[in-house]
Amino acid sequence: MTAAVFPVATDGDHEVIENLTFDELQIGQSARLVRTLSQADIQAFAAVSGDTNPAHLDPVYADATMFHGVIAHGMWGGALISAVLGTTLPGPGTIYLEQSLRFARPVRVGDTLTVMVTVLAKDEQKKRVELDCTVTNQQQEKVLSGVARVLAPTEKLRLPRIQAPQIQLFDPEARLKALLAQGQGLAAVRCGLVHPCHAGVLEGALRAAREGLIEPVLIGPPERIRETAETAGIDLQGVELLAAPHSVASAAAGAALAAEGRIEALMAGSLRKDELLAAVQAVPALHTRRRLSHVFRFEVPTYAKPLLLTDAVLHAAPTLAEKADIVRNAMDLARIMGVQTPRVAVLSAAEEIDAGVPSTIDAASLCKVADCGQIVGGLIDGPLAFDSAVSAQSARVKHPNSTMAGQADVLLAPDMEAASMLARQLQYLAGATASGLVLGARIPITLVTHRHDSATAYLASAVLAKRVAHHYRLVKP
Repeated sequence: MTAAVFPVATDGDHEVIENLTFDELQIGQSARLVRTLSQADIQAFAAVSGDTNPAHLDPVYADATMFHGVIAHGMWGGALISAVLGTTLPGPGTIYLEQSLRFARPVRVGDTLTVMVTVLAKDEQKKRVELDCTVTNQQQEKVLSGVARVLAPTEKLRLPRIQAPQIQLFDPEARLKALLAQGQGLAAVRCGLVHPCHAGVLEGALRAAREGLIEPVLIGPPERIRETAETAGIDLQGVELLAAPHSVASAAAGAALAAEGRIEALMAGSLRKDELLAAVQAVPALHTRRRLSHVFRFEVPTYAKPLLLTDAVLHAAPTLAEKADIVRNAMDLARIMGVQTPRVAVLSAAEEIDAGVPSTIDAASLCKVADCGQIVGGLIDGPLAFDSAVSAQSARVKHPNSTMAGQADVLLAPDMEAASMLARQLQYLAGATASGLVLGARIPITLVTHRHDSATAYLASAVLAKRVAHHYRLVKP
């Protein structure tokens, strides 16, 4: 019995796959496939199959099982057998009729499997073929075996090899856990929840309290807050509540508490952003040398690191001076969250200086301001198109010498309209998860930027608020 690794055929610049017809197949003829299991393989198989058995996905649960760790889905090995049958032996045109499988050993991340398929028998009348299927690991231990029965192709086929679709794996819970880890080791900060009369902010704030991020202080009309909590099944037992008759009074009370040092962060509930910000701006003790600006933090499935976007909330048509403060605030947040030298891409529709496109003038001016040492602590480049800022492939073509292109940590949009549209596109088309803060005051402020913001968005924003508040304890803004 001989085994062969069938080479990849080429047709010019294209790979092709070629089948073996029933008449070409010989008893004892073999083909094999070698594949190493990765965590991404397990996640992709779970996503496609819907098999979310915790033995494959939950390390804590899996450690307590008889296998003492995460293992691959059994049918992942079966899928590898199918891959050999469908692409190599017999190849295209094969019709699966029957497959028996016996699972002998678990397969773990890092295991290298060798799949061997061997022709056992041929049925001349029905054109059926029986094949022995064996899967072994790197220790030559058998992990899977069985027999496949197929209807072999009778027509010779030579076809271009189809590239498998690329699966972008994104685990929001894993990303959230990584963000929550940045809040560990620091004492919880007292956070004023201003007019928290919808369930999302209450759920997010109380979960943030359980995670040790904040000590919530509810500020608003007690009856409405309790009614909201009761409707959502939220227990407010033991949570401090300060009465205020309406949203404007709630905002004023929150700003006053912050000015007195009794709270270190503010989180907006169901009130308009201008009500809360007006209350903050009316208290000189909360002012800094900076203008207020909003910074979104996105976890984007197709981007390898968190992406900050500013300003999609406060500045409709920012001036150059306002953009300078917007950049400074965003760079501060990036550094507080662990980015040592944040890269700021100043976005525009054009990438050359053009008097007819004002954002290109602002971009060039901001770079010059940074060169003069008036914006420090990061790298600034622009004008850049969005693709140049976040795509290494695009950047290599258009900006081969740029140290910024394709690696942006911060996106500065030309105006609020562009930033807001980009924010929604990242969320609703790219599947990004969002959190964010208003910076520029002596305390961090979390705003409701959308009525459908989830409790998770408030929880993630609470991590940012905690880190910023602790930073402000050491460095007065």
